[in-house]
Amino acid sequence: MLSEAVKRDIEALRGRYPVAQSALIPALLRVQEEQGWVSPEAMAEVGRLLGLPVEVVAEVASFYTLIFTEPPGRHVVQLCTNVSCMLSGAEAVRERVERALGIRAGQTTPDGRVTLLAVECLAACDQAPCMIVDQQRHGPLSPEEAARLVEELD
Repeated sequence: MLSEAVKRDIEALRGRYPVAQSALIPALLRVQEEQGWVSPEAMAEVGRLLGLPVEVVAEVASFYTLIFTEPPGRHVVQLCTNVSCMLSGAEAVRERVERALGIRAGQTTPDGRVTLLAVECLAACDQAPCMIVDQQRHGPLSPEEAARLVEELD
């Protein structure tokens, strides 16, 4: 399931931390880097390599929004939902982007083009409301500007 390179990297990560569970997030991110997401089979293998129960691995993987436990779309759009963004109109931005894509936050378009995530904070209060599209931050955004950005994605 995991490539030999990923296995070596996870074993090296395990050696860098006094507690195996401390290597879990970097190990999951390494798997995702290579495979695009973290499948249940990959979680089991990470658990085996780190000596952790698969349930612990799955709990951590499912907790963090940037660890994908299902294949994401070709583009990932993260909408900030924290206080500054909410007070600046993030709810209207979310609603408009959802309409433009035909999905709700937490879903992927049927064609696999875009995964839309509502996230707790993007650390850009000065750009509220903001979103990240494929690692590029945008803000402050009007609902129309946000919709245009996602409609232009291939």
